[in-house]
Amino acid sequence: MKYLSFPIDAILLFSSGCVSKKKYNEQVSKYESLKSNHDKIVIDLNNCLSDKDQKQLKIAVLEAEVLDLKSKSNALLNQLSDLSVITKSQAESIKKSLDNISSKDAYIKDLQVAMAKKDSLNLALVMNLKGVLKDINDQDIEVKVEGSAVFISISDKLLFKSGSYDMSTKANDVLGKVALVMKSQPDIQFMVEGHTDNNPIKTTSIKDNWDLSVLRATSVVRSLQINHGIDPKRMIAAGRSEFIPVASNEGDANKALNRRTRIVILPQLDQFFKLIESK
Repeated sequence: MKYLSFPIDAILLFSSGCVSKKKYNEQVSKYESLKSNHDKIVIDLNNCLSDKDQKQLKIAVLEAEVLDLKSKSNALLNQLSDLSVITKSQAESIKKSLDNISSKDAYIKDLQVAMAKKDSLNLALVMNLKGVLKDINDQDIEVKVEGSAVFISISDKLLFKSGSYDMSTKANDVLGKVALVMKSQPDIQFMVEGHTDNNPIKTTSIKDNWDLSVLRATSVVRSLQINHGIDPKRMIAAGRSEFIPVASNEGDANKALNRRTRIVILPQLDQFFKLIESK
C-alpha cells in the first residue's frame, strides 16, 4: 500500500512562481493539514496492521491449542483403547485363574481319592498280615500303619540267634507268612531294617552294632528271595544300629524291644508323582 506524501520541495517550487504570499500560506496550510491527515491515517493503518497481527497471532495460538487438543484426544483414545485391551487381558487372566482353580480343585479331589484308596489298600494289607500272623505272640510281632507306610516289627528272638545274624529255626515260618502277603501285592516295594540295643558287640565276623544290624537285614532279604521267592528288586536292606530305639535301653525288657527287624512297606510314591505330572 502506498501512502500520501507531499514533499516540501514541491511546495517551494510551486511558491517560486507568481504566487502571492497569501496563496503560499494557504498551500502550506493545506499541506500541513494533509500531512496531519496522512500521519493519522498511517497511525490508524499501523494500528490496524498491529491489531491484525495480534489477531493472526491469536489465531495461530488458537490453532496450536486445537492441534494440541486433537493430539491429546487421540492419545486419550489410544489410552482408552489400551485400557480396553488390558481389561480383556485381565478378563482372560481371571478366566484362566478360575479354570486353574477348578483344575486344582479337581486335582485335590483326585489326590484325596488316591489317598483314600491308598489308605484302604494299607488297611487291607494290615488285615491280611494280622490274619496270617495271628498265631504269633503279639509282643513278638506288631503290624501297624504310620503315616502312609505299613510297618511290621519282628522281635529278634523270632528270627536270630542271640548276638548273631544267623537265622533261627522259627524264622522260616514267620518270614513265609509275611512273604505270602507280599506275593499277593506284587507292586509293593519294602525295606528291611535291622535294629539293635546299645550293648556293644565285636566278634571275628561282626565289627559293631552297625555291622550286626545290616547283616541281619541282609539275612532277612536273602531268605525272602531264596526261600520264599520274593523278587529281589522289590527289597532294600538297611541297618539302623542302636540309634532309633522304641524304648530306653535301661533293663533287659526294654533292650529286647529295641532288638528287632522292621519291614517297612513303602508308599507307592511313583503313582502320586504320575498323578501330579498328569495335571
